[in-house]
Amino acid sequence: MSFVARYGPWALITGASEGTGAEFALLLAGEGLNLILIARREGPLAELATRVRSAGAEVVTASVDLSANDAAVQVAQAAGAREVGLFIANAGADTNSALFLDTDVESWEKLVTLNILTTMRNCHHFGQGMRGRKRGGMILVGSGSCYGGLYGLPVYCGVKAFDLTFGEGLWAEMRDYNVDVLNLILGRTNTPAHRRISEANGRPFDPSAMASAADVARVGLEQLPHGPIYNWGQSNDVAGMAPNSPDERRARILRIKEMSGKYLKASA
Repeated sequence: MSFVARYGPWALITGASEGTGAEFALLLAGEGLNLILIARREGPLAELATRVRSAGAEVVTASVDLSANDAAVQVAQAAGAREVGLFIANAGADTNSALFLDTDVESWEKLVTLNILTTMRNCHHFGQGMRGRKRGGMILVGSGSCYGGLYGLPVYCGVKAFDLTFGEGLWAEMRDYNVDVLNLILGRTNTPAHRRISEANGRPFDPSAMASAADVARVGLEQLPHGPIYNWGQSNDVAGMAPNSPDERRARILRIKEMSGKYLKASA
């Protein structure tokens, strides 16, 4: 099955205006997919849309605050009746840059909505069509912070841990319908957002020590059929930053699925 036949004709990307989101869009346009690009800032989004159209793809854009309670509704409205065969949840950075008690709880609630509720709702909405068509894919762009709590990042680590285990469970359910799900777990990546956050907090920013956004997008698409996890820069049989390797986690999930299948009946 060709890439377009498997994941097309439309791909929807959240957090699409720059960095890895923009690189995903350009690569997918080159593969022949049309794009629905979602981001908060209209200017960079419009600039990217022009670049993607020059590659021959149809483009729909929508300015959406993905931390808003109705964000998933707005995303679904932007997609309309278009057949979305690939969903990439690329938004989710922590811009609070504060200790937990040093900022208002509403800011943390927005981070939870952005990373958990909006992502879950989008997967549910677009996953319905993918399951019905028995093809498609989802990429949840995550962070190595998902593997344990860190000083200064308790909420961020928590939401990324949810995304990781949610993505693993979703992979186990959707693989029966020929739908691929991948947690793309990143380390330090050279993106404009990363640079802005680092500079705002007086932290050094050395692109030479980071992954490039273009490489991340390319490898993410290559790894999509091999979910549920890919840890950036590591082979799938190596634990690296995690307690166990992606291969070991996959085997565990499949064992549990086999046992659970005796008691749970999946929808047709």
